[in-house]
Amino acid sequence: MKNLSIPQNKDSLDFNLRPNKWSDYIGQEHIKENIKIIVGAAKKRNDSACEHILLSGNSGLGKTTLAHLIANEMGKKIKVTSGTAIERPGDIAAILTNLSQGDILFIDEIHRLNRSSEEYIYPAMEDFKLDIIVGKGPMARTLELKIPPFTLIGATTKIASLSSPLRNRFGGTFRLDFYKEAEIEKIIKRSADILEMDISPEAIKSIAKRSRFTPRIANRILKRIRDFAEVKNIKKIDKGFTEEALIFMGIDNLGLESGDKKILETIIKKFNGGPVGLHALSSSSGEEEETILDIYEPYLMQLGLIDRTPRGRIATTKAYDQLRL
Repeated sequence: MKNLSIPQNKDSLDFNLRPNKWSDYIGQEHIKENIKIIVGAAKKRNDSACEHILLSGNSGLGKTTLAHLIANEMGKKIKVTSGTAIERPGDIAAILTNLSQGDILFIDEIHRLNRSSEEYIYPAMEDFKLDIIVGKGPMARTLELKIPPFTLIGATTKIASLSSPLRNRFGGTFRLDFYKEAEIEKIIKRSADILEMDISPEAIKSIAKRSRFTPRIANRILKRIRDFAEVKNIKKIDKGFTEEALIFMGIDNLGLESGDKKILETIIKKFNGGPVGLHALSSSSGEEEETILDIYEPYLMQLGLIDRTPRGRIATTKAYDQLRL
């Protein structure tokens, strides 16, 4: 049987930058406090597992990090997989029967689960049992298999794609929002300290302004700037060097990269500023519809560069100014 879990490389840079205690997790304060109450109540009752938790929000906002923090706080092991890796009911049955009591099962992109696999999860989440059908036709019978109590943590970028029966079985549902610029600055400062980088506060602000309000992107830019500094033998990273590196990387003053600019230019140049439908925009720009919806559009709308109307996407005056068109 294939391995359905995603290996966690503890020597990787991204893993080392990930907070492993609540005090290091910056931002999402309301969600963090709610989860701490759920976990704390379970520990106080001596429950082997806490409530099932569903985390939603854009990529890179800290859903996986929260899952690991919950596992650390509960003192339990975490098994990581994804909705795309679970292709059939037998896959989810294999994962569940290999869990130990109190384990955390983290399913990333849980909305990608197929319906038959979902139905296997329902009794496991509610009664910690699996209903396995043996045989076919008139000879088929159902076997009930007990599994140890566990906590399921689901993460999704598309909560609307989750079926209601699955969504309603989670005891806590939380949506992660984009971070404030001041929070991103604290995250960059923490990461720079871990990476032993000598970086000025002004340089940190420059990175934060271009981070798309997302910790993962902020850390990605920081690591690229560290690479530039090492190649050019720069010991102290100041604002001037940071701005130079960002220009070389093709990131403008709002954090727009080539893909973002291509979307805006397509709307403005090919469709006279819009409105344009998603399918037409995808065909003209060469980007997948899901990529536009999940990666580009949320940030462009957050900045006020595009508007969504019933007739399609429209480029705003700010977009024309940003591209100097």
